[in-house]
Amino acid sequence: MAVKSGAERQLVVERITVGLIPKVVKELNDLQEITGMSKTDLVNRAVSLYSFIEERLACGEQLQLVDPEKKEHQRIHLL
Repeated sequence: MAVKSGAERQLVVERITVGLIPKVVKELNDLQEITGMSKTDLVNRAVSLYSFIEERLACGEQLQLVDPEKKEHQRIHLL
């Protein structure tokens, strides 16, 4: 019996076709190789993460990367 991933266990509500630019195709393939996750799972996670970030930014929060070794903070702007 095959083990299904979290996204595959959930009910699929909508299917879409997305045209990806070459850079994103490479990044998606790289992520799939690194994580072992399916493209469907990766895209679902990406949309959920983007939604979370947009909700927090709408509340006035900031998105930052922190380098703990250098003690540097970089503010991230999404265009």
